Amino acid sequence: MTTPTTTEPLRLLIVDDHPLFRKGLRALLATVPGVAVVGEAAGGDEAVRLVGEIGPHVVLMDLQMPEGDGLSAVRRITAMHPDVRILVVTMFEDDDSVFAALRAGARGYVLKDMDDVEMTRAILAVGHGEAIFSPAIAERMIAFFNTPQATPSPTFPELTDSERNVLRLMA
Repeated sequence: MTTPTTTEPLRLLIVDDHPLFRKGLRALLATVPGVAVVGEAAGGDEAVRLVGEIGPHVVLMDLQMPEGDGLSAVRRITAMHPDVRILVVTMFEDDDSVFAALRAGARGYVLKDMDDVEMTRAILAVGHGEAIFSPAIAERMIAFFNTPQATPSPTFPELTDSERNVLRLMA
């Protein structure tokens, strides 16, 4: 799977355990030229299976679902299908969720309370290879990276940096 060509629509898979949210997102995306929703899943396990079957370009992934959580699904999908881009669409804006999703391979992270225009822009951006975050998430990330981090004291202060590196490699 690669980025869609100019004549091929952007193929999307919607993954969320709330049928009404999936229906609303599908209705919104039906109005966007060059986009095709090719499937829906109610959980992470189903999403992993469908990605292999239908080959979407982008997966819109909720994080917490009863039938296979989204974070595990993001990890599995990015490991098996590295060309598939994943946009997390969730209500969770805590640092742990954001950074865990990014470490797992998500290309973007947006909150479900975005308006139609912002959501559409985020989906298209991820579909075309960009990374994107909703404004609230971007603010949290900036604050996190602007906060001075405590420098841990060396485990063996008597060792040089080079010796500590050798020890770390041996471990």
